[in-house]
Amino acid sequence: MTAPRIDTETLRRLPKAVLHDHLDGGPRPATVIELAAAVGHTLPTTDPDELAAWYVEAANSGDLVRYIATFEHTLAVMQTREGLLRVAEEYVLDLAADGVVYAEVRYAPELNTRGGLALAEVVETVQEGLAAGVAKAAAAGTPVRVGTLLCGMRMFDRVGEAAELAVTYRDAGVVGFDIAGAEDGFPPADHLATFEHLRAESVPFTIHAGEAYGLPSIHQAVQVCGAQRLGHGVRITEDIVDGKLGRLAGWVRDRRIALEMCPTSNLQTGAATSIAEHPITALKDLGFRVTLNTDNRLVSGTTMTREMGLLVEEAGWTVEDLRTVTVNAVKSAFLPFDERKALIEDVILPGYAEAL
Repeated sequence: MTAPRIDTETLRRLPKAVLHDHLDGGPRPATVIELAAAVGHTLPTTDPDELAAWYVEAANSGDLVRYIATFEHTLAVMQTREGLLRVAEEYVLDLAADGVVYAEVRYAPELNTRGGLALAEVVETVQEGLAAGVAKAAAAGTPVRVGTLLCGMRMFDRVGEAAELAVTYRDAGVVGFDIAGAEDGFPPADHLATFEHLRAESVPFTIHAGEAYGLPSIHQAVQVCGAQRLGHGVRITEDIVDGKLGRLAGWVRDRRIALEMCPTSNLQTGAATSIAEHPITALKDLGFRVTLNTDNRLVSGTTMTREMGLLVEEAGWTVEDLRTVTVNAVKSAFLPFDERKALIEDVILPGYAEAL
C-alpha cells in the first residue's frame, strides 16, 4: 500500500527538530558572495544560484574527505566578527522559516580564528548572532530555540580546548560537544581524556561515528568514550543480519542512543546508496531512536522540509513516521528533561495535530 502524498506546504508547517546541522555548512549563497567580496576571497562563481549548484555538485563525490573540502569557501567568510554575526543570525532565520522549532547548531571554533579572533571571541560572537536571529524569529511569529554544540576537529590538536570552551559557556547557550572531521584514521578513543573530562563536568556530547568508518568507530564512541548520541551512525547496520541485532546494535537501540541521521548528506559521502534504501527507515522500523537531520544545508542543497519530503516520496514515510523522528530528536536533545517534555507536549504534538 502506498502512503498518501503529503504536499510540501504541509511538510513545511510541521514542527521540526534538528540535532545535526553545521553552521559553516549552511550559509546563504548570496551571503557567502557578499562576505567573500568584503574580505577579498575568490569564489568559484559570484552568481548565487550557480554557487548553490556548485556546492551540491562538488559534494556529490561519494567521498567524505572531498565533501569536507567544500567548506573552504564558507569558512573563508566566517573569520571576522561581522561574518560570524551575519551567518549565525541568518542560520536561525532560515531554520525558523522552514518550520524548525528546536535546533542544535554545531561548529568548530578553531576553524574561525584565521582572522585574528580568539576562541572565546568566536564563541561569544556566534552566540550573539544566534540570539539576534532567535529574537527576530520570535518577533516574526516563528519562534525557534537554538542550542550550540562546540566541535573539536579530531585530526588536529585543539580538541581539548574546544571541550573546555563547552564547559565554560554551558550556561551561555552551549549545550554540548562533538568531534568532527575525517573519521578514518582518527578514532574517537584518541580523545578519551577529553570525553572523561566532559563527563566529570556533566557536559553531554555526541560523536561523529559510523559514517566513513564502520563498527569499530561506533563501538569506541559508545562503549569507550560514552557518547550519548551518534553523529550519523549509518553503519550500525553492519551489526544487523536479517533483522537480528548484534551486541553493539542491541546496545545502541536498547539504551536509546540517538542516531543523528542525514539522508542526503549520506548519499553524497557514499555512506548510503539511495533515499529508498537509506538505513534510516529500517532502523526506525527496528525501534532505534533515529532522528532526521540536514547536516549541511548549503553543501547538500537541502532543508528539513526537503529531507522529510524525500522520505515520504521515496521511502513511503507517513506523517506518523515524521512525528516519531521529531519526538525522538527532542527526547535526545541536550536540554533538561522538563524542557524537552514541555517542547514535545506544548509545541511538537499540537503542531502536528494543527498542521493536519
